[in-house]
Amino acid sequence: MDRTLAIISFMTFSSALSVRAVDPMIPQIAHDFWLPPATAAMLAAAFISYGMVLPVLGPVADSVGKKRVMIGCLVVLTIASFLCAVATTFQQLFILRVIAGAGCGGLFPLGMALLSDLVPLAQRQVAIGRLLAGTITGNLLGSAASGIVADFIHWRGVFIVLGVISLITLVLAVVGLRGLPEAPRQPLDPRTVILRYRAIFRIPTARICYLTVLCEGIFVMGLFAYVAVLLLEAGERRASIAGAVIASFAVGGIVYSLGIGALLRLLGQKRVMIAGGLFMAFGIAALAFAPPWQVQCAVVGVMGLGFYMLHASIQVFVTELAPATRSSAIAFHTFSIFVGQSIGTAAFGYGLFYLGAPATLAICSAAIALTGIVAANLLTRPRAA
Repeated sequence: MDRTLAIISFMTFSSALSVRAVDPMIPQIAHDFWLPPATAAMLAAAFISYGMVLPVLGPVADSVGKKRVMIGCLVVLTIASFLCAVATTFQQLFILRVIAGAGCGGLFPLGMALLSDLVPLAQRQVAIGRLLAGTITGNLLGSAASGIVADFIHWRGVFIVLGVISLITLVLAVVGLRGLPEAPRQPLDPRTVILRYRAIFRIPTARICYLTVLCEGIFVMGLFAYVAVLLLEAGERRASIAGAVIASFAVGGIVYSLGIGALLRLLGQKRVMIAGGLFMAFGIAALAFAPPWQVQCAVVGVMGLGFYMLHASIQVFVTELAPATRSSAIAFHTFSIFVGQSIGTAAFGYGLFYLGAPATLAICSAAIALTGIVAANLLTRPRAA
């Protein structure tokens, strides 16, 4: 089981590398393609495909097998990463990032569903925590290392590195997951899939979970495409510094993974979730004052800790929504946050242009604090629990 968990974690690590890799390079990509930075920042919105494919990938995985779908997604991610390195226009790069996002989409949520099939509920939170650690590490290295590679080589070199890592992961998955048992297959006809989703949406806990992560995407994840842009406006041009600021979010996630047991014993589930929303609100509000990049690293780290305190708590609820069709339930959870991120990316750009950074960040801060408080109170009620 440890070997299987390690391989699945490495698969999610490989996909996580790609998710935030573009953010620190936005100014460089904009320069090379003669675009305003705000236009180039829409590359982050290209990864909406990560979430958009999930309502389809979830039922497909329940029908043909989670392992098969995950390996297929790795093939797509590997090819798209290499092609991004040779894109000659911004439009080509955008389309290839859409394809790469679709490839990434099947890895973490289906990996979490696969582990939930294999691991009993009593040990599941620990297993998901280890899986989450691989994803967080990928996010951390993806943003930090991409900024360094872009500064010293070129942003195209980043995509070559991503392609090589994805190819290595693909070989490990094909060999290492051979013969892995899976859950019974489910029908795939459209009528059955629609009825399956309708049944999930009738569960009050499901609606609360999906709406909460949608709000997380809008008010928190949407701003990351503009970190490098905001630093550029403050005079900081180095992609490596933007990468360090973005990577500190993942550092907060690592702190969460190391300390969640103590936090739960000290605060309990409800207070952990509320504190998570408040930590995110504090970090976003602090950014409104445009502090030095060193301070931004610290407050974004606090945001990361808060995000995982709330988000990972929701993930535990999601894994038990529909055990027989777990891929579908978890897939829609990830779909929700990526739709939120895409909305947030567009809305944050609108807010920067019409309201300015301080007002936009203040609105996001208040909204995510309220989201955490409401979600914690609804999900920890006796009936919801």
